[in-house]
Amino acid sequence: QVQLVESGGGLVQAGGSLRLSCAASGSFFSINAMGWYRQAPGKQREMVATITPDFSTDYGDSVKGRFTISRDNDKNTVYLQMNSLKPEDTAVYYCNANATRISQRMYNFWGKGTQVTVSS
Repeated sequence: QVQLVESGGGLVQAGGSLRLSCAASGSFFSINAMGWYRQAPGKQREMVATITPDFSTDYGDSVKGRFTISRDNDKNTVYLQMNSLKPEDTAVYYCNANATRISQRMYNFWGKGTQVTVSS
């Protein structure tokens, strides 16, 4: 079992910045890819950014050039630096991680989410 705990959400004005953190804890052999997803009311959950253990990244088109994902493997933590925020970035942001047990079987876990609200 892996627990993912997000922090750093809040209310900011358009053009502002926020930094989200997600720490993984529990029983696992290793944490593999991690990422951030978001869901706004009435919309599908979408991928925001993902990052592999060797720091390869991928971003959703709507956040390229504004958001930066990073990770600290020693702390089992993934971050999302969000700059130049827009009202359309308002959503619940969810942390996601793939983890393996000693058997090498892959499991997927979700955090409970953190609210990001951008006002204008």
